[in-house]
Amino acid sequence: MKKMWRMASFLMVLALFMGMLAACGSSSSSGGGKSKSGVDIGIVLPTKDEPRWVQDEKRFKDALKDSDYNVEILFSQGSSAKEKENVETLLNKGIDVLIITPQDGDAAAAAVESAKKEGVTVISYDRLITNTDAVDYYVTFDSVAVGEAQGQYLIDHANGKDVPLYLYAGAASDNNAFLFFEGAWKALQPKIADGTFKIANSSEAEGLKDTAELSRDQMSKILGQVTTNWDPNEAKNKAQTHLTAVGADMKGDVAVLAPNDGTARSIADVFGSDSEVKSFVVTGQDAEKASIQYVIDGKQSMTVFKDVRTLVTDAMGIAVDVLDDKKPETTGSYDNGKKEVEAKQTEVIVVDKENVKEKLIDSKYYEASEFTGLE
Repeated sequence: MKKMWRMASFLMVLALFMGMLAACGSSSSSGGGKSKSGVDIGIVLPTKDEPRWVQDEKRFKDALKDSDYNVEILFSQGSSAKEKENVETLLNKGIDVLIITPQDGDAAAAAVESAKKEGVTVISYDRLITNTDAVDYYVTFDSVAVGEAQGQYLIDHANGKDVPLYLYAGAASDNNAFLFFEGAWKALQPKIADGTFKIANSSEAEGLKDTAELSRDQMSKILGQVTTNWDPNEAKNKAQTHLTAVGADMKGDVAVLAPNDGTARSIADVFGSDSEVKSFVVTGQDAEKASIQYVIDGKQSMTVFKDVRTLVTDAMGIAVDVLDDKKPETTGSYDNGKKEVEAKQTEVIVVDKENVKEKLIDSKYYEASEFTGLE
């Protein structure tokens, strides 16, 4: 009798255990068998130290707050090694889509190749990942158009001949830096060749002033002299070095090609403190809040407004289409050295003191209360 009771007890325990296993197995979602508590979309952004990327983080979260999809956002803090670690962390959480802004276009290839091996769709965000076929889509502003807008603004505000022109660029590890410079050179080169501008701080650029289209190698040599690495402190040091090295003939009324807002503010502070610089026109991009105040105050001449709301919407639209088994809509393609990557492009807008209220306040990108001196 005791043996029968023990056997019955064993069978009851076994049945309970099998029931628990079945319950665990039934917790996966219909989307590829992943746990409902998993992460659908993983996002890797370059750094929290630049306002632009913190702003993007908020936009991404806002874009998905009413959806059924889960997102996790990680920052690489300027390190390609940390970037790869972030991708691995997200892969371990079972993501289906990876949205990534590479710290270094070439170095990011290894990270996204790991993602592709796991069947993850890779979206290169704002910066193109290069020399790999593991990129499915590229969401971007028209980077060449950004540079063209910056160059054209300097042309439109140049007076006379031999206007000293100071060239600065982003990081040579960022493909966008080349595209921005390509666009700027396309606009500026005819006016350099005809004597409207005289290059003040790059012997490489001066030697190529009659060359309308630069090769990648030629641009690399120029960037080697004028790169800021997107670092405001490096931009400040370079600007100080350049102004110290030139004579009075390269001061007076000057034009400055600054690649983005962070570097523009640093460069503007340096040029503004030099008593031999009578006036300067300086470009920027990203419409960072601090630079909008500089524009209002007349310290920075312009910024290229890239409406992150639209870029985020485009990126999330592609991601959701992929998750819903739909074919995403694209508007063009970019050669990354290994393949033509299908791309969705967003237009850019030039903002200066004349239209800052219309473009940034009336559109509700910023609130008027965030600035002083706004008319």
